[in-house]
Amino acid sequence: MSHPVPTPQAFPIPIPFAHHLGLQFYGCTEDTAEVRVWLQPPHLNGWGVAHGGLLLTMMDISMALAARSGHMEGPGVATIELKTSFLRPAEGELRGIGTVLQRTVSMAFCEGRVLNAQGDLCAHATATFKFLGGATPPARPPR
Repeated sequence: MSHPVPTPQAFPIPIPFAHHLGLQFYGCTEDTAEVRVWLQPPHLNGWGVAHGGLLLTMMDISMALAARSGHMEGPGVATIELKTSFLRPAEGELRGIGTVLQRTVSMAFCEGRVLNAQGDLCAHATATFKFLGGATPPARPPR
């Protein structure tokens, strides 16, 4: 029995920084979300592997989307705490997977992982997100 090959989708909400980094959205299910990236030279650090900021961003975005899963049209979320551990150099195609561990009325407690193409764990994070009761993003300041 063959499994369908996942394909990228449009992000359910606009995330300009994700677009800038070349992240692709691979879907949400209840309490889980996935983003992917194929490393390019601008993603690399001085050692020639994925910059830690890219890995952290992949986990932050995937966890935030997981926190909002099933409620994309509802309140947004803000990251209020995030702890990251970098476990091995990340190269090639990377998958960022966010999972909700516990959700309350006002908060979501999540776990994030970045895996390489072989399924090796490259980075791990835990984070707390606060639901922003129907808030819209703040207006951009004038330039």
